[in-house]
Amino acid sequence: MPIVSCWLELDLPSRTLKEKRSIVKHIVNRVRQHFNVAAAEMELQDVVGSATLCFVTVSNDYRYAEGLLEQVVAWVERERPDVVIVEYSIEEV
Repeated sequence: MPIVSCWLELDLPSRTLKEKRSIVKHIVNRVRQHFNVAAAEMELQDVVGSATLCFVTVSNDYRYAEGLLEQVVAWVERERPDVVIVEYSIEEV
């Protein structure tokens, strides 16, 4: 049973850590609700304008899990146009 993860490196329009945490919390909570994946901020917690988020899912079918995480990336691009995706990767753990 494959475990598939997606790492997103984001450039955020925040000037304070409070603004950053608000943006990150919104993205993480909405993605969890909409796609039923595990989500967390993994790195750069104290860097005001950047964030690294990780989303993980488990499925019987690798292609389904990869497609689901591609949908997560597309959702972030569509729903948060103020957030720039600098880089992302999807891989089997």
